[in-house]
Amino acid sequence: MENRIHELRRKRGITQSELADAVEVTRQTIISLESGKYNASLILAHKIAQYFGLAIEEIFIFDKEEENI
Repeated sequence: MENRIHELRRKRGITQSELADAVEVTRQTIISLESGKYNASLILAHKIAQYFGLAIEEIFIFDKEEENI
């Protein structure tokens, strides 16, 4: 699943560590999310969306074909 975390974080001048602290995960989790190696749980996606003041759908791009649904 693609996401806009890196883009949003850079636009706001936020480090990976700052975002990780704000949403209570490790910096490695943010790195994995940004690189597409890890998909956020619903709870984490909600925390990230709240942090940026956006809807989950504005951050996480869900492609039904990619997910074989």
